[in-house]
Order: sequence, then structure tokens, then C-alpha cells
Amino acid sequence: MLRLPIAATHKRALETCVYCPKLCRASCPVSNAEASETLTPWGKMSLTYFAARGDVPIDETHAEPAWACTGCYACRERCDHKNEPAVALVDARADFFQRGVAPEEATKVALETARRDEETRQALDEIEREDSRDNNATTGVLVGCGYARKAKEEARDALHVAARLTGGPVRAIRACCGLPSLYAGDREGFQAAAARLAREVAPLSRVVVVDPGCARALLVEHPRLGIGTQKKPELLIDLAFASLHKLKTLPELKDKPVRWFPPCQLGRGLGRYDEPRALLAKICGREADTFLREREQSECSGAGGLLPVTRPSTSEAIADGRIAEHQARGGGMLVTACASSLRRFRSRGEPAVDLIHLLSRALDG
Repeated sequence: MLRLPIAATHKRALETCVYCPKLCRASCPVSNAEASETLTPWGKMSLTYFAARGDVPIDETHAEPAWACTGCYACRERCDHKNEPAVALVDARADFFQRGVAPEEATKVALETARRDEETRQALDEIEREDSRDNNATTGVLVGCGYARKAKEEARDALHVAARLTGGPVRAIRACCGLPSLYAGDREGFQAAAARLAREVAPLSRVVVVDPGCARALLVEHPRLGIGTQKKPELLIDLAFASLHKLKTLPELKDKPVRWFPPCQLGRGLGRYDEPRALLAKICGREADTFLREREQSECSGAGGLLPVTRPSTSEAIADGRIAEHQARGGGMLVTACASSLRRFRSRGEPAVDLIHLLSRALDG
């Protein structure tokens, strides 16, 4: 029976999950939405463990659950051992992808890398041309392909905010961080994307990252897999927090209900819980409204880990749950800071707003 390399690299995590009485089962947005024991963190890690040991066939049926994960890290927060199923499952995807048993939707994502990259370049070219930005600037901004391709106005806002906060001209970085390839299971594609990014940022003096998924890819996933850009990226959210005193309160938001939705990659992924809330409080002139569960226990939008592609109806159900809670708690403006969550909410009929847009307005006064 064939085995998977993940058996060695994640042996402790896999064994800890397999022999656990499913203490984190209620934390997984996917298994909650589908009411499936197989898709609990325990179920997904168990199937990966059995495949890794050669106890089950390595085929599409046994590989599929590895892609039933948004990478929200909620299970880690419920785990007494702080196990990282999301990380193990990303590596399992790479093993399954290499064996040719990845879901068709994930394979398609890997095959369409060149098309996405070209769309990103064209979108950023258009924004910089329209805004007459300096392509020779030494501060580069990694906006993220999610913003560039699907939220053009927010991408423009991000470049504007970055220029204001760094005090000089900025230019958009065209290369992708490689996260779509990583989530698809295409390890070689991810490494190739990281190499392209490293070449592009090499001449730059500073690298500012906007999307939290991109930021975590550079700060965590690249080093974890032995990839480096030799430029430590700065989070735009951190630069904004350091310049909190420069923000103006927007009068029209003082008496308007505004609720903060914390992106998983920003909070549990990068530990930025207080910074975005402080920024929003300054912009609104008061604390933003909240969801029932906050910080480490906050719930997912269903937008991550390629779930909208591999399990679209499940992703929609998760997003609908967040929107329903938002409306039940009073509604108003729903604010996030993640291109994937922004797009997911808008696609389900909720006119969400990105924190980047509000920052742009607050900096301009």
C-alpha cells in the first residue's frame, strides 16, 4: 500500500488528533455546516493519518476531506495541545496533489495560475496608470490578487493608504505570494510563485502587505517551507495602528451601527486582534459592535482555504450564518479586512465594507 510523506513530518500532530475524543469538533465551520463526522478536525486528520500509514487507498475519495478546511485555525484554539490541523492538511494536500488524486476544482486552480497572475498584473497596471503612480518607487505594496482582481477600489485605497503611512511614493507588487497554489496542493507552483515574488521585491527598500492571507504566507508559510524573500514584510494594519493619531473620525459613522468581522488569517493567523478594532473605534468615534464569539473563538466567513471553489455550497452556508447573526444582532455596516471575506459576504448579498476603504477616508479627513 502506498504511503504519504506527511507520515513523518506531522507524526505527532496526526497521532494526537487520531486518539483524541474530538474535543474540538464544534469549532470546525465545515463539519458544522455539513453535519459530517468525517469532516470534523478529528475525521480529516484521521483519514490523513490512515492514508499516510497506507491503511486506506490513496484515491480521490480519501483525499477529498483534506480540502474541506478553510484554514481558520479555530480547532487549534480549542485543542489542549494546540495542534495545527490546518497546517497538516495543507501539507497533506500537497502529497495527494503529487499523487494525482486532488479534487478537480483544486487542480483547476493550479492550472489557472498564469491566468490569475496576468489578471492581477493588468488590474494593478490600470490602477497605477489611472492614479499616475511612480513605478520606480522603492516601497512596494503587496495588495494581494484577491483585492486586485475582485475589489479594484479597495486595491486603489490600499495603495493610497500605504503612500500616506510610509510618507513617500509606493508601487504595487505584481507577483503573487503563492497562496492559491499552496491551498490547491501545488507545492511546486507555490515555490515558483515565491521565487518570482523574491525576485520582484529584491530591489525594494520596504515591502508592505495588505491582505492578511498574503501576510501570513510571507511571514509563516514561506519560512516554514524553507522559502525566504530576504525582506521582512510590514503589515499595512500595523503601520495604520502606529499612526492611529493621524486618523480622523468620520462623523457619519458616529450614530450608525458598525460591526467588525475579524478575518481568521488576521486574528488567529497573525495575532492581530486589538489593532483593527482600535482603528475602527477611532474612525467611528466609538467601539464597533461585535459578533457573539470574538478573538480566538470568533467564527469563520467560509471564504478561506479554497473552500468557495472546492465546496461552494458549504462556503455559502457558512457565510450566510455570519450574515444572519450580523442581522440578528442589529445589522448595520459590516466591516472586515480580508479580500476573501469581503468577496464572500458581497456574493451573498451583504454589502460589506473593507477597513482599508475607511482608513483611506479617515486619513484624508
